[in-house]
Amino acid sequence: MSLFIAGQWISGTGPELQSTDPATGEIVWAGKSASPADVSEAYKAARGAFLGWARTPLAERVEILRKYASLLDEMADELPTTISREVGKVLWETRTELGAMKGKVELSIKSYEDRTGNAVSDTVFGRSELVHRPHGVMAVMGPFNFPGHLPNGHIVPALLAGNTVVFKPSEFAPATGELLVKAMEKAGLPPGVLNLVQGARDTGAALLDGDLDGVLFTGSAATGTFIHKKFGGRPEIMLALEMGGNNPLIAWEFADVEAAADIAAQSAYLTSGQRCSCARRLIVPEGAEGEALVQAVLARAESVKIGKWDEEGVFMGSLVNDQAADGALAFQQKLEEAGGKSLKKLEKLPISDAFVSTGIIDMTDAVNPPDEELFGPFLQVYRAKSFDDALRIANNTQYGLAGGLISDNTALWNEVHISMRAGILNFNRPTAGASSALPFGGPGISGNHRPSAWYAADYCAWPQASQIADAPERMGAQGFPK
Repeated sequence: MSLFIAGQWISGTGPELQSTDPATGEIVWAGKSASPADVSEAYKAARGAFLGWARTPLAERVEILRKYASLLDEMADELPTTISREVGKVLWETRTELGAMKGKVELSIKSYEDRTGNAVSDTVFGRSELVHRPHGVMAVMGPFNFPGHLPNGHIVPALLAGNTVVFKPSEFAPATGELLVKAMEKAGLPPGVLNLVQGARDTGAALLDGDLDGVLFTGSAATGTFIHKKFGGRPEIMLALEMGGNNPLIAWEFADVEAAADIAAQSAYLTSGQRCSCARRLIVPEGAEGEALVQAVLARAESVKIGKWDEEGVFMGSLVNDQAADGALAFQQKLEEAGGKSLKKLEKLPISDAFVSTGIIDMTDAVNPPDEELFGPFLQVYRAKSFDDALRIANNTQYGLAGGLISDNTALWNEVHISMRAGILNFNRPTAGASSALPFGGPGISGNHRPSAWYAADYCAWPQASQIADAPERMGAQGFPK
């Protein structure tokens, strides 16, 4: 049974779908995907459950979600292992993903109270009141790179606010999505409040054509832009779109080359480069200081341990599949054709076709390099003539998700803090480090100004303002009849 609709596990009526371990080719999950008719039934169930769930007291919704968080502890082995098997992430990292999923519940409760709670004020006529209401039925589309944590980061605040949800996991991680929904089911969610549809592009298209009130999406700029255009002219549909970045990291005036190289290499290569906040462009000064850092990063790129997700001491696993590895190679070739000079070639590794090495390319003299996000362990180097030039290069992108500065000079940080266009901006920390207790998002085509994480409460409820008097009273005004 591959779908969860109206509180029942049922088989889909669409094409066969399966996920495989990119390290071994072993089938992890197999089932039928959701047809358009299945998706329609999921929306019907969510719509039917909405009023009852929205009227459920907040304390009861909180109790169910806290029960869900406790049930995640029972999956301490199963869930991280499933994520690793489906997408190739190393096990030490998927264990941290489980922790982030659990922590999201209490963070969402606090965020809801702080950002979208209720308020009452006394007035001369009685009182004014601010409350927040749920939108209705929300479509949640999950990515593959954090297939538990990122959809969980939409679903938890959406349910907390009183919305109902139709959830489509990434087609590369259906088993992970299923485990998340089973934990929610066991926690006591009423039938229809959370519905699961599995599938690829056609299921996603049906999801966007459904009876929805909002789309909560994390993924590529191409897909996010398509969603934005699809709902253009429909202001009644809430869109929260997180669409990645071509993230810059400036390194300038630093004494500890080894520490700077650690930050730069981890920024580029965490999760095999498959984080939307990974550094894609390292910007260093021309001359000895910049060259020393590039060489130190190269040394780390050469020696970082790559292997299967369950191997001991492995820093980096595979990419999500063979196609992603082929895409990384094709992107490298595109940069070379634009004038980039490879310092360390990204190459396929003999472990499986989904494994690639780290790569570094010098793009200083390139002509019109593509402003694109590559999901892979591949770092571009730019050598700048001045710090102003470094800032110009950093901001030379249509994206604006993440960025950073490595430096001993706080005056440079003050300038970066003002001038760099990035929603997540770190100082002497990896760009890939982000806190769920802070907003996650950025300007440009990195999103639509609906950041997630701590700010998810903002897009899961709308404010309702009321002026209240306990009884009607006669009202006067200039020129108004008495």
